[in-house]
Amino acid sequence: MVDITFTDAKGTSRTVKAEVGATVMETAIRNSVPGIDAECGGACSCATCHVYVDEAWLAAVGPAEQMEEDMLDFAFEVRPNSRLSCQIKVTEALDGLKVTTPSKQG
Repeated sequence: MVDITFTDAKGTSRTVKAEVGATVMETAIRNSVPGIDAECGGACSCATCHVYVDEAWLAAVGPAEQMEEDMLDFAFEVRPNSRLSCQIKVTEALDGLKVTTPSKQG
């Protein structure tokens, strides 16, 4: 298990345990993290699990693939560190990951 800290747009943080092999989105849903809607259930066919990856974690998370980039076009307030949490696989290397949810989902 690894720790992931979710911070909402108001600055409230919550650290939860994530299973290696799950996605950041699945972890958020299992832990009732507010701000992650995940309307498509992780199929990368919406942008309702949009998060901002903390700058210190961008290299560890890696870049978005083209399909994810295309879906981010539908997200609200996209930034260079925007990712869809359904596309971030939890690994041991992500222990301590920090992400922030936007003020609203796309």
